[in-house]
Amino acid sequence: MATRRASRLAALDEHTAAHVAELFGAFSDTSRVRIISILIDGEQNVGALAQAVGLSESAVSHHLRALRQMRLVQARKNGRHVFYSLDAHVANLFRHGLDHVRKENQ
Repeated sequence: MATRRASRLAALDEHTAAHVAELFGAFSDTSRVRIISILIDGEQNVGALAQAVGLSESAVSHHLRALRQMRLVQARKNGRHVFYSLDAHVANLFRHGLDHVRKENQ
């Protein structure tokens, strides 16, 4: 029993901990959170995202580049336009976080 309990208390290795911290760090910026909140309903291009969140296309592109590097969004090119979509796991994590915040504010 002691061995089983000890294995549950083992700390994450540095590499895994860094990736988890990076994932949650993506949610530390309100602009990125607002972009994610739009992408949760389906793919959008930069122009539509910029209009929806009230930022310049350049600022949205900057945030999307960071989210893409973290593999939280995917890009799909259609002619001259690039459409971004949210990874399903990230969408679920976002929904859980949003539910938690809304529950706390009741």
